[in-house]
Amino acid sequence: MSASRTQDPAAKQKTLAWLRTVSGEFATATIKKLDETLPWYGSMPPGRRSAVGLVAQAGITSFISWFDDPKATPWIAADVFGAAPRELLRSVSLQQTLQLIRVTCEVVEDRVQDRDSFLREAILLYSREIAFAAADVYARAAEARGLWDARLEALVVDSILSGEYDDELPSRIAALGWHGHGAVSVLVGTAPRMLDVDVLRRTARHLDADVLIGVQGSRLVLVIGRADSDDATEGSPGSASPATTLPAVASGSAGSTKHHPTFTEIALALEPGFGDGPLVLGHEVPGLVDASGSAKAALAGFAVARSWRNAPRPAQADDLLPERALAGDPVARSTLVNRIYRPLKAHSSELLATLWCYLDNGRSLEATARELFVHPNTVRYRLKRVTDVIGWDATGAREALILQSALILGSIADPDAPTKSTRKAPGAK
Repeated sequence: MSASRTQDPAAKQKTLAWLRTVSGEFATATIKKLDETLPWYGSMPPGRRSAVGLVAQAGITSFISWFDDPKATPWIAADVFGAAPRELLRSVSLQQTLQLIRVTCEVVEDRVQDRDSFLREAILLYSREIAFAAADVYARAAEARGLWDARLEALVVDSILSGEYDDELPSRIAALGWHGHGAVSVLVGTAPRMLDVDVLRRTARHLDADVLIGVQGSRLVLVIGRADSDDATEGSPGSASPATTLPAVASGSAGSTKHHPTFTEIALALEPGFGDGPLVLGHEVPGLVDASGSAKAALAGFAVARSWRNAPRPAQADDLLPERALAGDPVARSTLVNRIYRPLKAHSSELLATLWCYLDNGRSLEATARELFVHPNTVRYRLKRVTDVIGWDATGAREALILQSALILGSIADPDAPTKSTRKAPGAK
């Protein structure tokens, strides 16, 4: 209901003249009441308190202009908040802004309670409209911040994937509110048609983890961070154990007082947020600055994961070392040689020869024992020693493929690699 249709024009002009006369008094009384009733206002720096006062005064001035002609006056929330610096919008929450509007309206209502009812109804209508407009301003600011955060997050993830770090990267990560300060791993899969990043973030927070999310074409990349804990006893992040699904490697110590989710457990919880297709988890690295290594391994594994017919979701990038090496990944080749072939050769040429013979004979204990002229129990013992040295179990089909690939690559790079023709029976000349 418009003011011009319900109030006598002469009375309205008289009311307007009175409002313009007392507007300064209204502003002074509002500042005083803000200081008395809102603790957050009193604790603000002087500059921001002054900006809040300008907002309150602008609101009163805007109300008078609107009361003069609600249809012709283009009053908007920007007119009210335009007097304050942009920093105020980030430092004063929507709830505090609504409290500011309420206090201002209460002050004005107290001063006009002896006036006609038309003016009081106009104040109620204006306060409702300005509250909705303030909410709209904050919603637009939140949307703009969300879009900016999404672009910044995509830039950070791209920097991690490419390994191109600069001096600004730590500040960009901090601006995103990254809470992880311990080990990091990268998870790569197929992006779903409808990506719900909020669900992924809530799932990660539930597991005391943080995520950076990036979409690159059809790929969804998650950089997962986990806080270090002094009482965690599931193994040091920098150990040389492989990322295979071995109980001795993946399980925690019996003395652990609190269960700290492994990256595999976190990835399993996040798995429903990915689309169909392979899902690959990179190896664990000490911190975010080292995440590029985990990302490159995960991306290389994702590229060849379809060649593993029964690959789990998620698959460990280190479990895809043979496929990655065949696809030309130099990191996979050096990993196989440095973590399997060379440690075995340095530890015992006997273990290396036994493993090679065992794999060449189709993982048959009896055939291996006959070729080496030893008892099958001796072969079992040596294979157990192999597992103790490098962490992989040659009796498993998948791990046997990894070990055989390492032996092949190691022998190519090692001119002194043993061959079957150099192994002789005891006592042979």
